[in-house]
Amino acid sequence: ELADSVRVASVLIGTMNGIEFGLSYAMELERDFTFRSLSLERLDGAFVQLIADGEGNWVDGEGRALGQLHDCLDIDISGTPLTNTLPIRRARLQPGVPRSVYVAYVPLDTLLPQREVQTYTRLDAEHVTFRNADGSFEQVLEVDDEGFVTDYPTLFRRVSTVIRR
Repeated sequence: ELADSVRVASVLIGTMNGIEFGLSYAMELERDFTFRSLSLERLDGAFVQLIADGEGNWVDGEGRALGQLHDCLDIDISGTPLTNTLPIRRARLQPGVPRSVYVAYVPLDTLLPQREVQTYTRLDAEHVTFRNADGSFEQVLEVDDEGFVTDYPTLFRRVSTVIRR
């Protein structure tokens, strides 16, 4: 029997825009990869906790409503391509049909979540175009047969995978 949820725990260490960073995070997702919760802490102690009901309503770790994230079903944590996987898997993209999604974007410098629109278009079984709504950024992502991003040119490339069931 399949689990009722997917749990992700990860550590990110790197350099972005010339600034070194380190953080750890844990996420809980529904089986269809709909986002439910995030706990993220940077090495400097900055912390954010987000909880979503899967229908576009969000609260912080203290239960305060986050109206600016209304209608967001997905999350995008700057610094990891894993969060691009969520809408790719959840939205069941059809080849050549753009799909726009609202995401709660979490920048690593402030950790203040903001609502963004992102568009994903499946090109073929192994490639998906990712574009910000304002058109300021576009990239063709390579994905595996389960929809996980394996190559995000100029930013990330998967070198190994550990899956525990």
